[in-house]
Amino acid sequence: MRVSVIGGSRVDEATAERAERLGTRLAERGHTVVCGGYGGVMEAVCRGAQSAGGRTVGILKGTDHREGNDYLDTAIATGLGNARNVLVVVNGDAVVAVDGGTGTLSELGHALDAGKPVAGLDSHDLSGFAGFEPCESVASAVESVERRVE
Repeated sequence: MRVSVIGGSRVDEATAERAERLGTRLAERGHTVVCGGYGGVMEAVCRGAQSAGGRTVGILKGTDHREGNDYLDTAIATGLGNARNVLVVVNGDAVVAVDGGTGTLSELGHALDAGKPVAGLDSHDLSGFAGFEPCESVASAVESVERRVE
């Protein structure tokens, strides 16, 4: 399945390591990573996925497909700015949020509106919303979205 991974574009080392482990785990389980294609969580999850032989797709806000991070297999330029956030989440069968600020919060809203199962790792707590499940570990986040998509 495709899993959209959303999160902060500037993160600390611990968060980047967690996102990289997430990418590795998703790839090992045969999933394609979809993300916003830039730095922070997006770059780390793509690095992890590629290290495990997985595929990565970045949906970029600009008009140049070469602007994405170095770990993208497919970069899609949209020219939509942050409006591309909708495209990031609807192109996944499920969503995992790692960290994040207001951009991630908007993606969470779009994902839940679209009926996507969402797992949160140290992200905004939307436990009161149907479809959102807070998770303590990378393994539990991957299990959460796999269980709810199948």
